[in-house]
Amino acid sequence: MDVTTDAAAPWLIVGLGNPGPEYAANRHNVGFMVADLLADRIGGRFKRAGRAQAQVVEGRIGPPGPLNRRVVLAKPMSYMNLSGGPVNALRDFYKVPVGHVVAVHDELDIDYGVLRLKLGGGDNGHNGLKSMTKAFGAEYHRVRFGIGRPPGRMPVADFVLKDFSSAERKELDYFVDRAADAVEALVIEGLERAQSTYNS
Repeated sequence: MDVTTDAAAPWLIVGLGNPGPEYAANRHNVGFMVADLLADRIGGRFKRAGRAQAQVVEGRIGPPGPLNRRVVLAKPMSYMNLSGGPVNALRDFYKVPVGHVVAVHDELDIDYGVLRLKLGGGDNGHNGLKSMTKAFGAEYHRVRFGIGRPPGRMPVADFVLKDFSSAERKELDYFVDRAADAVEALVIEGLERAQSTYNS
């Protein structure tokens, strides 16, 4: 498995979600929200990526000098459970090693707004991660954005495809901003330092 971290290689930061306005504010689309904020920060706008079923923004993150990183922000335009194909096509096109791929996604087993950064591991039932792992292996980075468990007996599929509650929305912008900070820290400073700051 290609887990090299060639410093000159670009980073591919993938926000996971479902395309279409009806899904835009869903819990399952928090990866898209973080990707959109990162695009704003680097002054880019998402555009269709050639043959890949995705939208991308190319740019740089970090201070001038050796810590400045070339990044490709991506939002797969397939549905969540088919994310691996578009991401792998982008990885091949931009020559991104697996160790330079970052998936930003919702996580049921973490309380709302809490972040966890990790490298590799299982998919925990997340269809976007499952598809990515099937496409190119599990040794990519994850920025896991906690959404908590569904209340009562609500099915998980219904919960993740619902919009954030009004109470959650009061803090959502702050948590999305913090997740974008965590992605930048991961890319610029490395996993361990980013974990020490953002894994709460």
